[in-house]
Amino acid sequence: MAQRSDAALAEAATEAMSQVMIKLSGSDAVLSYPGVQAALPGARALVQQYAYEGGQGAEPLQARIAFDAAAMSRVITDAGAPLWTANRPATLAWIVLEDAGGRRFLTPDTDPELAAALLAAFNQRGVPLKFPLFDLTDATAVSTEEVWRFDSVVLQSASARYGAGDVLAGRFAVLSSGEWLGDWTYIADRRQRNRTVNVSPDQGLFVAAADLVAADMASRYAVTVSSNAASGGIAMQVDGITSYSDYAGVVSWLEGLELIRHANVESVSGDRIILRLDASAPAQQLAIIIELNDSLVPAPVANADGGLYYLWQR
Repeated sequence: MAQRSDAALAEAATEAMSQVMIKLSGSDAVLSYPGVQAALPGARALVQQYAYEGGQGAEPLQARIAFDAAAMSRVITDAGAPLWTANRPATLAWIVLEDAGGRRFLTPDTDPELAAALLAAFNQRGVPLKFPLFDLTDATAVSTEEVWRFDSVVLQSASARYGAGDVLAGRFAVLSSGEWLGDWTYIADRRQRNRTVNVSPDQGLFVAAADLVAADMASRYAVTVSSNAASGGIAMQVDGITSYSDYAGVVSWLEGLELIRHANVESVSGDRIILRLDASAPAQQLAIIIELNDSLVPAPVANADGGLYYLWQR
C-alpha cells in the first residue's frame, strides 16, 4: 500500500480478506460465490486489529491485518461455499536441487532462504509443511537419487517415522542462466499427482506446490456446511476415557472444530462417554475431520445407526 489513508486501508483489507477466504475454503473458486463477492467490499468493518509495517526508505509500507475468525467462517458458510476446517494434516517435503555442484537435498540448513520461502507459501494457503530431520536414519532410508526418481515406495517408507501420510517431493535443475526446470509430485490418500513447473522460486515455484497440495487436501476435507445437515444431532461414543483430563480433552477438542457448535455429554459410564454433537455437517463428513486426530481411533463396531464410534488413545 502506498499510504496510511482510510481508502488504502480498506483496499488492503479487501485483499487480505480475499486471501483468508481462499485459505479457509482451500480454493480460489470461493471468490466466485455471490455471497463472498458481496462481503468483500465490507472487509474493513470485519477487521479486528491492524498494524503498519515498513515504509522506511525503499521498504514498502504494508498493513498486517487480523479478522474475526468466526465472522470469516460465517461469510463462507452463508455463501454456501466449502469450508476447510483448521484441523489439517501436515505434509512432509523431500526436495532435491541439481546445479553445477551436483544434487543435494533442499533443507533449512543448506538453503535457508529457499526453505523459508517454501514454508511461507504453504503458510499462506494454511497447509502445515515440515522438513525431514535429514539425520543418519533419513540418509539410510532415502537418497537424492530415489527422490529424483520419485520412488513413491521409498518416499512413503522414509516418511513413516514422521507419521506423515502426505508427502511432497520435488526435483529441480538450476541452470547457469538462473532458469529452474523440474517437477513436483504429491503423494496422499493412495494417489500420486504430478505438476511440471519451470519457473524460479520468486516467479511462483513454491506457490505452485502449495496450490497443488491445498487443492487436493480441500477436495478431501472441505465440506459445504448446511444449517440442517445434522438435524437432531449426531451420536458419538468414545471408549478409553480414564481421567478427567481425557474427558475434558475430547470435549474441548471437538468443540474447537468449526463444524461443531456443541459437544453435549449425554452419559458417562466407566471409561465410556456418549455425546450428542450439534454439528453443521453430516456424520460421514464429520468423521473425515475427526479422524485427523490420531488419538481418536475408529472403533471396530457395527455402525448401522449412523453414529460415530471411537477409542481414545493417548
